[in-house]
Amino acid sequence: MTDSIPAGVTLLPLSEVEELGWQEQALCAQTDPEAFFPEKGGSTREAKRVCLSCEVRVDCLEYALEQDERFGIWGGLSERERRRLKKRAI
Repeated sequence: MTDSIPAGVTLLPLSEVEELGWQEQALCAQTDPEAFFPEKGGSTREAKRVCLSCEVRVDCLEYALEQDERFGIWGGLSERERRRLKKRAI
């Protein structure tokens, strides 16, 4: 079966694919991605508003914290807000 996999393609274990299934339900996938990755000093208001009504917000935030995402709005929080949250948890 691995003979039919194109070079450079990495297959994820099924457990990881299932863990990331929440991304298919994420509202940000249906929104302008630039809102979630604003320029330095740019507004995060639009992205955070989308996150507030997203049913997978908690999954998204947990993923960002586990992966130590340094950029963008994840789970309704900016990188600075996620950093503060991590510091409080320690």
